Amino acid sequence: MEPKRITMEHHLSVAFHIRKEVFVEEQGVALEDEFDEFDTLDGQCEHILVYYGEKAVGTGRIRVVDGFGKLERICILKQYRKFGLGKVIIKALEEISEQMGVSQVKLHGQTQAEGFYLKLGYRTSSNIFMEDGIPHILMVKNITNE
Repeated sequence: MEPKRITMEHHLSVAFHIRKEVFVEEQGVALEDEFDEFDTLDGQCEHILVYYGEKAVGTGRIRVVDGFGKLERICILKQYRKFGLGKVIIKALEEISEQMGVSQVKLHGQTQAEGFYLKLGYRTSSNIFMEDGIPHILMVKNITNE
């Protein structure tokens, strides 16, 4: 259960495969809505993979938006959920955010995951809104640089 920063195109394509399986195939997000201009290794955002044993099974990314570290595209393959990997991804992205010098993070969480994020110290900061046909809420958290 170890997260690793993505630095090679091959690993980025593995992350894309995970996202496609979770968001497009499982949750019905349109393929053209899932991938965007930040899906590169050009430094606009940092991407990570989380492993279960030797297999990459989850991913996420972070970029700075309006002074916040914005956590995005967080997902885990269905058969690897409930192993605590979501927490591993969030912690890794928060650490990267701290390294970027950001003191607050935010995310658009699916409403069904609100309790998960609340347990990790996030607070709900919006009413429910729709994103890619799925109900979401804005969640924020203060972090400190150490």
